[in-house]
Amino acid sequence: MIVYNKLVRDKIPRIIEASGKQAEIRFLDDAEYIKMLNTKLQEELDEFIEAEEAEKITELADLVEVVYAILEHKGISIEEFEQVRQEKKEKRGGFGERILLVKVE
Repeated sequence: MIVYNKLVRDKIPRIIEASGKQAEIRFLDDAEYIKMLNTKLQEELDEFIEAEEAEKITELADLVEVVYAILEHKGISIEEFEQVRQEKKEKRGGFGERILLVKVE
């Protein structure tokens, strides 16, 4: 038996059971859910950073899926999020110029 105690995608328990194993699950309340989403966000970020180049897109998709779940939990639409992102980019720029701020005196 392996104990995970981690947030998983909705279909994972069915996938586990279809493989002939038993999955013990429980449903999280709001406080637990947001805590576990934050933990999952860090986990997916770490996996993205450590992934080989060929797996980066898959790990980035996982990371974005967690961001979307956080947005949904907070009642923020993807459109609203995208508007805020775009406004911030227009005001402060993006990262396309690859600028490293060394110091300010």
